[in-house]
Amino acid sequence: MNTELIHVGFGNILAINKVVAMVPPSSAPTKRMVQKCKSKGMLIDLTSGRRTKAVLVMDSGHIVLAAINPETIAGRLTVSREG
Repeated sequence: MNTELIHVGFGNILAINKVVAMVPPSSAPTKRMVQKCKSKGMLIDLTSGRRTKAVLVMDSGHIVLAAINPETIAGRLTVSREG
């Protein structure tokens, strides 16, 4: 299986085929999940100091924070698979 890499903003690249879910950061369960992973050292912040717009759950249990919308990430995935 090939690794698909997607640009998630500000020079950060993510292995998109390792993502289990993309969720908005606004819900209380998502905020609790982020805090739990942060305390365990399993949080990866790719926002470069910007506001978090997407929370990505990886198959390894890590949580990735991105500063671009989940729709934008999904659109980039579609474009990369077509071209």
